[in-house]
Amino acid sequence: MPMGEFDLIKRYFDRPELRAGPVMSLGIGDDCATLDIPQGCQLAVSSDTLLAGTHFFADMKAHQIAHRCLAASVSDLAAMGATPAWFNLCLTLPHADPEWLADFSQGLATQAQACGISLAGGDTTKGPLSISIHVMGWAPTGAALTRSGANIGDAILVSGSLGDSAAGLQLMQTNRQAQGYLAQRYWQPTPRLALGQWLRHKASACVDVSDGLVQDLGHILKASACGADLQLEQLPLSAALVEQVAKAQAQDYAASGGEDFELCFTLPQAHLASALTYAQDSAVPITMIGTIGGELGCRIWHSDGAEYKPQSGYQHF
Repeated sequence: MPMGEFDLIKRYFDRPELRAGPVMSLGIGDDCATLDIPQGCQLAVSSDTLLAGTHFFADMKAHQIAHRCLAASVSDLAAMGATPAWFNLCLTLPHADPEWLADFSQGLATQAQACGISLAGGDTTKGPLSISIHVMGWAPTGAALTRSGANIGDAILVSGSLGDSAAGLQLMQTNRQAQGYLAQRYWQPTPRLALGQWLRHKASACVDVSDGLVQDLGHILKASACGADLQLEQLPLSAALVEQVAKAQAQDYAASGGEDFELCFTLPQAHLASALTYAQDSAVPITMIGTIGGELGCRIWHSDGAEYKPQSGYQHF
């Protein structure tokens, strides 16, 4: 007997492991969830739609798809300095495969617990595999990080390492069973939630690196009406990446590869020392890669003074 929609939701998504965030006044089971945010806070919301064959491989393991999709969505909350609270999931499936759903549900629960976020509701329907996630969180009123606000002289920094996900994607294109650090960085990125919250009232601007460093930093530069000068040799590369590909390819991945979901942010020089201390204390690497300048556009320089020309980042259309 085919599984009905409500049986599917009850079996795979109405489970305690998917309630890792703040308590809901009313959750799954009614036409709407009812949610309370703390007094003195503003709600931060973001939505992502991810399609099989475009944003992930349809034949990846289901728990990998779940990890990747939820982490990518929660990364938007990190970029705003928001505390995760709830998410809605709209899941379109070609058929209701119990084994696939169980694996997907487990991966979703593991990632939700890592992020401290609860499933509040959503929808399921039949069709080509696609996943839409709507995340909600909060930040103290006036404290949310934005793309505007960078000033001339601010330092430009990034968390973690860049280019790993692009290299992991290349590995998984030829081998869906690829293992190791780079493949995991592709399907299980780490939203920098604690860092984003620490940056409240410190960073002048922030964005997560989803479409490529140069392209995403460009959003800050456009919103802040300024420019940037970056040092190519300062782009942080992991040991796994430089072991896998030539250095020039690693730098291309770092500048334009995207989907690392690290934070790129600007800091007044007065906060630079405290940011580097935070990096040491939290074991989250933070690297200064350049400075904000008055000349519009983003320029990247080789160590010999020649200008590096990056590839374009991910284009949605």
